[in-house]
Amino acid sequence: MLVFAGSRTHGLRRSVIGAAVLAASAALVGPVPSAQAAEADRSAGAHGTFGVHRDDRPVVVPFRTGRDGEALVTLTVAAPGLDWGTPGKESAVLQLLVDGRPAGDVVVFGATPTERSFALGALRRGRHKLTLSYAADRSSPAGSVVRVSRLRTETIATTDREHAVAANAPVLYGRGIPGVPGGATGPFQNAVSDTPVSAWYQETPAATAGNRVLTYTIVWSNEDGGTSTPALMARWGRTTDIEWAYRVEVDGRGKAVPGTAYFQSPDHGTKLFAGRYEDGHPLLQTCTLNNNLCDVVDNPMRFAPAAVERLVDPKKTAREEMVDRHPWVYPVMTDEVRREGRVVADPPADTTTLIADPRDYLYAVVRKTTSAPPPGAAGWAGVALGVRIKGDPTLYRSDRGRVDWSLQRDDPAATTVRLPHGTRASDIVEVVAIRTVAGVDPGTTVTVNGVNRAFLLGEDDRPGRAVPVRPEKPVTLTAAAPEAVLYRR
Repeated sequence: MLVFAGSRTHGLRRSVIGAAVLAASAALVGPVPSAQAAEADRSAGAHGTFGVHRDDRPVVVPFRTGRDGEALVTLTVAAPGLDWGTPGKESAVLQLLVDGRPAGDVVVFGATPTERSFALGALRRGRHKLTLSYAADRSSPAGSVVRVSRLRTETIATTDREHAVAANAPVLYGRGIPGVPGGATGPFQNAVSDTPVSAWYQETPAATAGNRVLTYTIVWSNEDGGTSTPALMARWGRTTDIEWAYRVEVDGRGKAVPGTAYFQSPDHGTKLFAGRYEDGHPLLQTCTLNNNLCDVVDNPMRFAPAAVERLVDPKKTAREEMVDRHPWVYPVMTDEVRREGRVVADPPADTTTLIADPRDYLYAVVRKTTSAPPPGAAGWAGVALGVRIKGDPTLYRSDRGRVDWSLQRDDPAATTVRLPHGTRASDIVEVVAIRTVAGVDPGTTVTVNGVNRAFLLGEDDRPGRAVPVRPEKPVTLTAAAPEAVLYRR
């Protein structure tokens, strides 16, 4: 189950900024360029579109908060002439400032209008100014303007229970280390590679009654280091990188409990946070090619994706399903992996670096449980998915015949199955679960409880028509019966 802060009635105050408001307030607030104000007049109506230009002054949007609290902004952005999948035309970057202080960078991936949400930090009740400027120093040279529409702000008041979630969310600074595919160097490499795209949180009870533990997770557009690309597709069902970033215990008032703040450090470690805070927000920095973090920041790029969506039950919902709620992330993922040369028409069977076209895969999430192994067991049992398509006797497997690429973990686990190019959802006639064994068979049983979702990507690289893989009841796999049908038509 997924719960979204914006879908509940917990008192979020919204301020919708239309084109007429922008034009009317230009003289009062400035410095809204006159040409842009005229452009807003011409597009007055539901969308309120305006342009932020490379060679012009920043655009200032006035807004009001009805209460003290944590402010968020949601806006739809597009950058004509740019394309995340084309070298030299990857992105335009907007810098957001609130009342003159930096709030975060917005990497705009191309010409398709995309809705994005960002944290603006702690604000007092009253009038404020949101400044949007075109950051030419970190934008691709081919771009000249970012179109902004449907801009709205909202405030999570200090009296709301969810205020603690927004008030303790981390702010992430950019990466500037060598070794990035494609040769991206310097402090602005997150404008072209491994960009933070979204965030969410999980909540669990703390040992102290009335306290709770908040864990924040960040999604990057790709992973330049660590697990190989085909292994990512087989074992994790995507080429985005999803990592927990920061964890802290908060008391009944929503205040962080001293000594309980931890972050994911290099080599997937867990380290006590000893860095700086900004109005209660920990400042972290991406400092490895596989997007682990450090608590010393020195990079000019700053990212603050809104982290108010909640993954309610990780025993039922895979992390990848949080990404599904933002389908625009998939084209960003696929464009980047193609641009970096990791996609070929027919990758060799033994490749550890290349994948086929991302549209050639079935994307699925499997829920399973494994019985406890006997004492001294020397191996483990996992699961792979197998797919058969119409008119083809081949069983296409998610693990590609490599047991180390099958699903060992019992969390809801995402995987992909490569299918022949051009396969449609309607071509799939059977999906099976296959018990796999690494080492000496421990004799454990694996029960597949269900498949949360299954789809192929469409021509726009977004999730397409669902494949209805919904077994009527759980199926149990054993050494004697290692395969079971999950779907057949």
